[in-house]
Amino acid sequence: MALRSATINVMIAAAEKAARGLKRDFGEIEHLQVSRKGPGDFVSAADVKTEKTLVAELSKARPTFGFLLEEGGTKAGSDADHRWIIDPIDGTTNFLHGIPHFAISIALQHRDAIIAGVVLNPATDELYAAEKGQGAYLNNRRIRVSARTRMDDAVIGTGIPHKGRLDADGHKQFLGQLEKVMAATAGIRRAGTASLDLAYVASGRLDGFWELGLQPWDMAAGVLLVREAGGFVTDAATDGDPLTTGNIAAANPDLHAGLKGLIA
Repeated sequence: MALRSATINVMIAAAEKAARGLKRDFGEIEHLQVSRKGPGDFVSAADVKTEKTLVAELSKARPTFGFLLEEGGTKAGSDADHRWIIDPIDGTTNFLHGIPHFAISIALQHRDAIIAGVVLNPATDELYAAEKGQGAYLNNRRIRVSARTRMDDAVIGTGIPHKGRLDADGHKQFLGQLEKVMAATAGIRRAGTASLDLAYVASGRLDGFWELGLQPWDMAAGVLLVREAGGFVTDAATDGDPLTTGNIAAANPDLHAGLKGLIA
C-alpha cells in the first residue's frame, strides 16, 4: 500500500505474527485439540492461541483500544471511541478439514465507522488491506471490484446456513434466495469464509456476495475492503448496516441493486 499509516502497519504485523503459528497448526491438523462450541460450529486450540497473539500484539501498540472478539467477547478500553473487531480464524471448519481457505480478519472501528481492515489467508499468503478513503489492496497492489454489468455474466458468492446457523425458517428463506440467484446468474460459489468472500468481491474475483446470520467479526474488515474497492455493501433486504443486522449483500455498483432485488 502506498503511504501506509502506522495503524495499518500495526494490524498487518499482528496478522502476520499470528499467521506464523496458524501455518504450523495447519500443517499438523490431525494433532489439533478440538472442542465443540455448538452444533456444527467448532473452536480449536488454534483459534484461542491466534486470538491471544492478536490481542497481545494490538494491545502493545494501542493499549487504550477495546476489543470485540469472536472467542473472548467484548473488552472495553479506556478509549471508548476505538475498538478492534477480530476473527482469529474465519473459516474454522475449512481449517479443521485441511481446506486451505481460511483467514485472520482484523478491523478497526472508530465510533460507528470501520476505518481500517486486514484479511490474511495464511495458507496462500494473500494479504488484503484497506483504510477508509485510501483504497483497497492485495499484497500492495490496488484492487477494484469487477466491471461486469449483466447479472447473467456474474458469479456470486454466498454462505449456506448449516446445522445450528439460522432456524428452519431461515433455511427456507435462504433456499428461496438461492433458487432466484441460480436462475439469474452464471454461477454461485460457497467457499466457507465470509471475510475472504468479501475480499474476493473487492478484488473482482466474485461479482457479488450475500449471506444471512453473520457476526460483526465475520465481515467488518471485508465490508471496508469492498467499499474502498468501489463496491456497494448494505443489509441484504434494506439500506441498513449489515454489521448490525447480520445480513449482507455486497457487489459492484452495477449489480448490487439486481442482487438485492433477487434476495430481498
